[in-house]
Amino acid sequence: MTRRQDITRARRWVVKIGSALLTNDGKGLDYAGIAHWVEQMAELRKRDIELVLVSSGAVAAGMTRLGWSERPREIHRLQAAAAVGQMGLIQNYEAEFTRYGLHTAQVLLDHDDLSSRERYLNARSTLTTLLDLGVVPVVNENDTVVTDEIRFGDNDTLGALVANLVDADLLVIMTDQSGMYNADPRSNPAAELISEMAAADTSLDAMAGDGGSLGRGGMITKVRAARVAARSGADTIIVGGRQDSVLTRLASGEALGTYLWADQQPQAARKRWIAGHLQTRGTLVLDEGAVSVLTGKGRSLLPVGVREVRGDFTRGELVICTDAEGREVARGLSNYHAFEARKIIGKASYKIGEILGYQGEEELIHRDNMVLTRRL
Repeated sequence: MTRRQDITRARRWVVKIGSALLTNDGKGLDYAGIAHWVEQMAELRKRDIELVLVSSGAVAAGMTRLGWSERPREIHRLQAAAAVGQMGLIQNYEAEFTRYGLHTAQVLLDHDDLSSRERYLNARSTLTTLLDLGVVPVVNENDTVVTDEIRFGDNDTLGALVANLVDADLLVIMTDQSGMYNADPRSNPAAELISEMAAADTSLDAMAGDGGSLGRGGMITKVRAARVAARSGADTIIVGGRQDSVLTRLASGEALGTYLWADQQPQAARKRWIAGHLQTRGTLVLDEGAVSVLTGKGRSLLPVGVREVRGDFTRGELVICTDAEGREVARGLSNYHAFEARKIIGKASYKIGEILGYQGEEELIHRDNMVLTRRL
């Protein structure tokens, strides 16, 4: 039974475009290609599909601008190329999206941003706000400051982590290959394109091979990325980016590329991650009204409903919510440090700015970052 119909229902996409596509196989930025992809993304926005674009190509574009024919090995020269190339890349995206009345935002991330819980929440809040405003975030790794992450395939992983970050329904990895094959099509003429499989299927590993800068389009990194994306319930499509109108055809349900599906829905997967994979750092004791609102209506936790803060935690760390008798009600990621939470509990949200000196989130824990452990 096909699972591809799920793609037509996906409302939030992360689209990753690889260096080989963006730089015309190393010959400089493919301006015509970028224009075509942006045109398609503009059409997806008309269909009310939210988009985050993860773009490779900064180092390669910078090499072209600097007149370098070979990729340097020195980290500082790679970082310099990334800094130069990022300018041209973003300028081009901005110009193309503006033609369709769409705003863009440059977001540079590194893995520390996504492993630190506080920075994770900051990045999530920024990206989701941009999406709410109808802006298309253009994300790349911050290659000008990282040292050990400038390597082939990293933006596949970054695309998957961004899919986790924004609770995407779909990760689209556009590459210079038609999709993933069950064998190397360059050495095996009988190789067949894989239409769809579960991302967790272990037989994908042998078919993907060991990767490399040219090996099967680096398919092993894409399989791993699909599994990372599946942690938050996002499905993955690996597809040839040079196919005409590839994104709009995917959105219309056409069977292109290789579809690797997740085995759980995004919100359920995120709740499972919060419930089972983080060590708790503190406790919030709730009043009866807050307990009722959380368990009965599934709303966010506001400071006004909290009676006591226990423990020492930072923004983004996991805390337990209990009733006055100490029975656990929920757990979630705190929007505030413990010392800040102690100042605002029992107070209306509109007073947060006055109390703390800055206006943060109105919720102590947003419902998207909370899982109920007890219901009415």
